[in-house]
Amino acid sequence: MRGADRRGYLTDVTDEEWSFVLPYLLLSREDNQSRVYALRDVFNAVRYVVKGGNQWRLMPNDLPPWRVAYQQMRRWMEAGVFELLVADVQSLLRELGGRKGQPTAVCIDSRTLQSTPESGARAGYDGAKRRKGSKVHIAVDTLGHLLALKVTAASEGDREQVAALAEEVQHVTGNTVEIAYVDQGYTGPNAAQAAEQHGIQLSVVKHPMAKRGFVLLPKRWVVERSFAWAARFRRLARDYERLDTSLKGFHYIAFACIMIARFITPITQR
Repeated sequence: MRGADRRGYLTDVTDEEWSFVLPYLLLSREDNQSRVYALRDVFNAVRYVVKGGNQWRLMPNDLPPWRVAYQQMRRWMEAGVFELLVADVQSLLRELGGRKGQPTAVCIDSRTLQSTPESGARAGYDGAKRRKGSKVHIAVDTLGHLLALKVTAASEGDREQVAALAEEVQHVTGNTVEIAYVDQGYTGPNAAQAAEQHGIQLSVVKHPMAKRGFVLLPKRWVVERSFAWAARFRRLARDYERLDTSLKGFHYIAFACIMIARFITPITQR
């Protein structure tokens, strides 16, 4: 598939990125005789879909067939390779920036994605956003890198997801997190108690009483920037997935692409 006539796409993984990510993707030997298409081409096909947002059946002819890319992606998702990849790169990025490998503070927030006919069966209505769809709850470190993620119907409240996010954050970091910055949607004793059960204190960053236009809130802007990073991947512009596990997996793939590039680029430019 990687013939001399193939010009490649902007979404293709670089040689340096591929050398780093390959060990995570090898669920079997790379020279497995049953493999018809190169694993790198399959990974490039998955990246093409996540970034470009196209339908699987509209895969370009010079990439592996959509069924091959989709089935391999499901295998990677079920094996948790992208969660492991994101967790490892998050720690490396912190060390590269002169910080401790695991954070003591995180930011938690959610965003609502408009539903589509494919995801409508599990959608809910978000009264605050006046939108029917799915809600993506995330926790990021103070650099904006993904630590934990949960997908629910848009009708589910933010407070009810604190316990699951806090548990996952402590699992990923090894119980190093002490404080989580949240917005006013997480106020109340239930959310605070849910976080405290996992050793995390919730710190609510409130909006100014009098404000005009856009206000940059301390700490809180970090998670908003993470959502902006994810929004650049067209597949995540709306909820196009029949399964919530696919929507979750696509977010991890997107953050894996972002974080690997942020890690590899400074090293190769030295």
